[in-house]
Amino acid sequence: MNSLFLLVIGAVALAAGWLLHKLQSKAKVDSAENKAKELILQAKDQAIKITEEAKKQETEIRQQILRLEERLEKREEDFSRKEQELERQKKALEEKILETAKLKEELKAGRDQQAATLEKIAKLTREESKQILLEQTEKMIKDDLIGLTRKLVLQAREDAEREARNIVAQAIERTSAEVSTETTTTTVALRSDEMKGRIIGKEGRNIKAFEQMLGVEVIVDETPDAVIISGFNSVRRHVAKVTLEKLIADGRIHPAKVEEVYEKAKKEVGQMIKEAGEEAVYELGITTFPPKLVQLIGRLKFRTSYGQNVLKHSVEMAKVGALIAEELGADVSIVKQGALLHDIGKALDQEMEGTHVELGRRIAEKFGLSQKVINAIEAHHGDVEHSSLEAAIVDACDNISGARPGARRDSFEQYVKRLEELEKLATSFEGVEKAYAIQAGREIRVFIEPNKVDDWGAMKMAREIAGRIEQELKYPGEIKVQVIRDLRIVEYAR
Repeated sequence: MNSLFLLVIGAVALAAGWLLHKLQSKAKVDSAENKAKELILQAKDQAIKITEEAKKQETEIRQQILRLEERLEKREEDFSRKEQELERQKKALEEKILETAKLKEELKAGRDQQAATLEKIAKLTREESKQILLEQTEKMIKDDLIGLTRKLVLQAREDAEREARNIVAQAIERTSAEVSTETTTTTVALRSDEMKGRIIGKEGRNIKAFEQMLGVEVIVDETPDAVIISGFNSVRRHVAKVTLEKLIADGRIHPAKVEEVYEKAKKEVGQMIKEAGEEAVYELGITTFPPKLVQLIGRLKFRTSYGQNVLKHSVEMAKVGALIAEELGADVSIVKQGALLHDIGKALDQEMEGTHVELGRRIAEKFGLSQKVINAIEAHHGDVEHSSLEAAIVDACDNISGARPGARRDSFEQYVKRLEELEKLATSFEGVEKAYAIQAGREIRVFIEPNKVDDWGAMKMAREIAGRIEQELKYPGEIKVQVIRDLRIVEYAR
């Protein structure tokens, strides 16, 4: 009986335990189902939010595309209108040519009559009177043609500049040239877009005077609160940046003010060059260089070799060379000097004839540097043999610094070299004051001395420069040669 009772109690306990476990399991399942439902609801809410955000972004992108299409259509209309205007100007020019030809015929018809009259009155021979008439006619036609040519050239120049700016702005908007932008352009921030109009000036006089004086191109496009200064010469480009920033800060922008501020900017950049040289020699612990040599070193801050900054490259060489020299037991001081000065000729290679190696040797000799330093300079490209261990270290450091990944870009160096050759060719003509290559080398602006070259000489020089470029240089497309003769006469009322 007791056994049966215990058996019943055990069965009841088991049943109760099973029932309790069942209830607990059901509670856990219900809890899990509730959590799953909550997660599903949260996922649905998140999906709705993501969908709405995607639709919003799609709407914004469509609006941007519509705006771009509208701008493109507007530019196409402007281009069509300008094309019609050029056609009208072409017809007007043809009419002027016909009128000139008719005038020549009339002059020819009256020339014999005048010759007879002169011979009769002044008792001149027919040949003498003919010569007088020819001189008078030539002078008259020459004056008329100068006026007509000047007017047509001025109109064509203005149209070409407007079209060039539109083309450049469109190209910048539709393409990406990161390497070129980093090395040939500088961005100047503006307080507001209203300043762009003051920079351009009435009929473009301010921006035209700025570009002609500083030898750079100013790109005023749709970039908000900024303009772009373009030019391959980094010194010229930085001077232009400082000049423009000063003009913006002053608020008064006109051709005379541009010239005044330009002179101040040149002095500031000169001081910056000096400080850059001093910082380089201080960083390397070199204290024996004279101040003029330090200033030349500072000019390397604005020189590049295959896209690599020459000053940074030289300082990097000096640091690497010092470590190598210490390991090999060489003269660390000589290695530092040779590495820092190995490309010093590039500070002058645009003003003097000769390779940068030859110019570097001359500079080192002029400042009385040691023969080991001179040999390191002239031997780093294999022009002469290494006469010391220090020279070999400098040569090796040059290869190390130039060969590291991303250090150099060959295409950019070739591009800059082509622009330098273009400017050098233009300045080789007698009477040329200065020359600037702009529009990525598609245009060369040549400023001549008005007291040495007249208007006819300027026209002749433009043709000769174009001929020399065709014969001596290799270039894609065509190059526009623009010769500018600017005569300024200043008087003071007292």
